[in-house]
Amino acid sequence: MSSRNDIFSQLQQNVSDLIANSPAADLEKNLKAFMGQTFNRMDLLTRDEFDTQVALLERALARVAALEHRVQELELKLAQQQPQAES
Repeated sequence: MSSRNDIFSQLQQNVSDLIANSPAADLEKNLKAFMGQTFNRMDLLTRDEFDTQVALLERALARVAALEHRVQELELKLAQQQPQAES
């Protein structure tokens, strides 16, 4: 069984060496560089930046909801006081 693993290990090493010494390795490097440049030009956000913006938006929405509730309370209080003032 050990010799079978050795054969597979050697085969894997040979394939890795073949790919490393072939034009495929250069193609991979060039493709990674091209994609990196393209992504930089696209002005993309990182996941951390996105999560930060989501948290800020959630807090802003919660504050807007609280302010809307407060305005409704004040409008109700004002409406209740107006009939008393007219009496």
